[in-house]
Amino acid sequence: MTLWHGRFEGTPSSELLAYTQSLSFDKRLAHDDVACSKAHVKGLAVSGIISDEEAQLLLTTLDQVRVELDSGEFQFEYSDEDIHTAIERRVTEIAGDVGAKLHTGRSRNDQVATDLRLFTKRELGGVCSRILDFQKLLLGLAESAEDVYLPGYTHLQKAQPVLLAHYFLAHGWALARDFDRMIEAIDRMDVSPLGAGALGGSSLPLDPDFVSIELGFARRFENSLDAVSDRDFVAETLFDLSLLGVHLSRIGEELVLWSTEEFGYLRLDDAYSTGSSMLPQKKNPDIAELARGKSGRVIGSLTGFLTTLKGLPLSYNRDLQEDKEPLFDALHQISLGLSSLSGMLSSASFDFSRMRRAADSPFLCAIDLAEWLVAKGVPFRKAHAIIGGLVRDSLERHVDLGELVEAHPQLGSEAAELLIPGVSVERRQTLGGSGTEAVRIQLESFRSLILREEILLQPIIKH
Repeated sequence: MTLWHGRFEGTPSSELLAYTQSLSFDKRLAHDDVACSKAHVKGLAVSGIISDEEAQLLLTTLDQVRVELDSGEFQFEYSDEDIHTAIERRVTEIAGDVGAKLHTGRSRNDQVATDLRLFTKRELGGVCSRILDFQKLLLGLAESAEDVYLPGYTHLQKAQPVLLAHYFLAHGWALARDFDRMIEAIDRMDVSPLGAGALGGSSLPLDPDFVSIELGFARRFENSLDAVSDRDFVAETLFDLSLLGVHLSRIGEELVLWSTEEFGYLRLDDAYSTGSSMLPQKKNPDIAELARGKSGRVIGSLTGFLTTLKGLPLSYNRDLQEDKEPLFDALHQISLGLSSLSGMLSSASFDFSRMRRAADSPFLCAIDLAEWLVAKGVPFRKAHAIIGGLVRDSLERHVDLGELVEAHPQLGSEAAELLIPGVSVERRQTLGGSGTEAVRIQLESFRSLILREEILLQPIIKH
């Protein structure tokens, strides 16, 4: 029996039921639906729409349904179109006519919007917690790297030596922006739609403020049309997850490169690697590669959902059922990616000496030579041309760059000392740069950031 059987003769076709069902994926909202229903029942009692005895029976029944769901005893039926229908059916089976009062003053439109906000708030908080764990890992790696340096790259060409700690922290700051965006998204979605009804509210004396507080929302909706049709919070969550996925993809790409024989900056732990079905010697960075691949999957979910939203009139339309699968999948894939990449990175062995050797090429100190000339009063563009000419001369004539620098009338032995391995890194002094002192200050800032994030996350995780 459907929720709308009174208006229709006969039963819905099997094709309609198969095409419109959402139970196969919205079962994930079961606990949120029970919580939403309990708040609604309490609100009905407070407003005098049902008696206290009826409310108590409904609350007890909902608790029983939750236990059945948890234990696996709950029996779904073919006519259960979605999780909301299934739970209401079971409540009515247990509580009889009183169970039929569960949906009083409520529509599945405001019900599912409330459930999904509860779910997304909680799950996005979990992603924030995983981001924080990843940032702590990066902080630990940065602290343990001490004075290790490696080539920094632009266009995937060696550019300048940078401290390994600086490299790790670069990813940490990107993740900090992801964290901030998600915390802000959680705040924006912290609005209860319950009480909006199908689209225009109810003639019954409902109290949306009461149920909002009961469910732990920061505030209630202001416009019932907007409340039931708003899926901005889903789109925003998908965007935030997509950008986080892009950041994880970049980390994955570097792990792929660094673990190659050509780079050789790290060795992967067996537990976080795979082998080849044909080539016995292979050790593959599949987790890192999937971090790249799955980012495209999440971006596709965002693009698809925005396309779904773009042509919808107010208020609720069944198209909005398509919000859940991309959201559920994106949350799942990004959460797995954070955990897997963390394990891969934390278990890897880094070859610090190889990193240093790769960064000890004198050509990576070319900018230091140019800036040395600038400090002597030479205009930068002229200094750039002088050093560029020496580099070209060194490469074409196969002459050591240090010899050419020492012999140059505007440079000499003092400038040649800039080419000594490790000197370039020590000379970086701008705040936020890769110099030793600058990175020390940056580490302090990053530790403070993590403390701030922990404070921001506490009420979200606790709730």
